[in-house]
Amino acid sequence: MSIDAGAPDTGRKLTGWHVLAIFVGGFGIIIGVNVFMAVQAVSTFPGMEVSSSYADSQTFDDRRFAQQALGWTASVEIPGDGTLVLHLVDASGAPVNPAELHALLTRPTSQAEDQELVLTRVNGAFVAPVELGDGQWRLRLTGTARDGTDYRHNITFRHFQ
Repeated sequence: MSIDAGAPDTGRKLTGWHVLAIFVGGFGIIIGVNVFMAVQAVSTFPGMEVSSSYADSQTFDDRRFAQQALGWTASVEIPGDGTLVLHLVDASGAPVNPAELHALLTRPTSQAEDQELVLTRVNGAFVAPVELGDGQWRLRLTGTARDGTDYRHNITFRHFQ
C-alpha cells in the first residue's frame, strides 16, 4: 500500500534564488511606486504660500484686525455660462468698491490650471470669464480698500458641471 505525501512532483522546485527574485521584485514595485508618487507631489505643488512665514507672522494680527474692521464678506457663484460672479459686500450688504482688487483662480494642489481673472463690475458684483473643470478650486483675492487697508481672502469651492 502506498501513501500519497502531497502534491504531485512537477519537477520544478522553489529555490532560494526564486524567493530572492520574488522578494526583490515585490520591494522593487513598492519603491518604484513611492518614487513616482514623490516626484508627482513635488512637481505639481510648490509648497510655498509666503516667502518667509516668520516675517509674515510678525504683522499677521495687525493685518487681520484691520481687515476684519472693513467688514467685507466675499462669496462666489458659478452660474454655468462660463463666468464666475464674485459678490463683495460690506457689513450692511452694500457692494464694495475697493481701490484695487486682483483675483487668481487656482487648484489647491497644482499650478497647472491657474487663471489670473480680469474682473468687470456688473450690477454691483464682479464678473470674470473662466474655464473650470470639475473639482475643487480656490479663488485668491488680494487688494486694497479705499482707506489703504490690505485685503486678502481665499474662497475654496467645488465645481461640477
